[in-house]
Amino acid sequence: MNFPTVKQLRYYIALVENNHFGKAAESCFVSQSAFSVAIKELEIVINGQLVDRTNKSVTITSLGKEIYTQAKLIIRELSHLLDISQGNDKPLSGKLSLGIIPTIAPFLLPKFMFELQKTYLDLELYLYEGTTLKLYDKLMKGELDVILIALPYSLKNTETLTLFKESFYLAHRKESKWIKKNMSEPSDESVILLEDGHCLREHTLSACKLKNSEQISQYSASSMLTLIEMVKSDVGITFLPEMCLDSNLIKQQPLELKKYTNSYREIGLVWRKGSSQTKEFEMLGNFINGHK
Repeated sequence: MNFPTVKQLRYYIALVENNHFGKAAESCFVSQSAFSVAIKELEIVINGQLVDRTNKSVTITSLGKEIYTQAKLIIRELSHLLDISQGNDKPLSGKLSLGIIPTIAPFLLPKFMFELQKTYLDLELYLYEGTTLKLYDKLMKGELDVILIALPYSLKNTETLTLFKESFYLAHRKESKWIKKNMSEPSDESVILLEDGHCLREHTLSACKLKNSEQISQYSASSMLTLIEMVKSDVGITFLPEMCLDSNLIKQQPLELKKYTNSYREIGLVWRKGSSQTKEFEMLGNFINGHK
């Protein structure tokens, strides 16, 4: 069985990213004719058409898009392999791209970022914030190395390291109209959640056992800041993860907080299954766990 060469994969990545044969060839410091031959040879090995060619443009086929994603992963892993073979495998050194969800980033990053950079001086950490599905998509495309998310969350072809659990707290304005004496559960239309797409919404529904849809408010928030402001204005009540309680976002608000019994979410790191950087990710996880 014939396999693509590293040169062919590099050329193809350049073609996709430049979307132009001439510019891609120039970026690889080869003639356009030699570049075109390499791409054609790659298509023969792949046994499929990667690009549709016209005089004016290049269109990547569906197969081509899949091959591009895998090619980037292969080149990334090969680069890491060379680092190891050349003795440049110092723990947590070089470039590392970390994705993190918005309901974790502003609360957990300040607790470990400074110490992480001070401890690992050769680490070039790149951060990207997004929803879990967006982070997962970038992870599997090779655009991110590891993601920090809330669990449980089913993500195929990944490995997970659970770091810690954190409780949920019932949050409401002092003397809120939504809170009654001896109230055992939230009243109807009282609970404000983040809008669909945020995993905190689903985790809150599950962990806080909000099975009655009538308890959920017709209003939702697009961010934690908006959610807090709505609760502050007594539009409703909500449930907040423990890590945000020490932030100024909460401390400066006239809110009452009460730990909600037997309700929690887990925080963990997720990376591609079989990654050669697994030990580094485990080190990163242990570091975060020690500074949470």
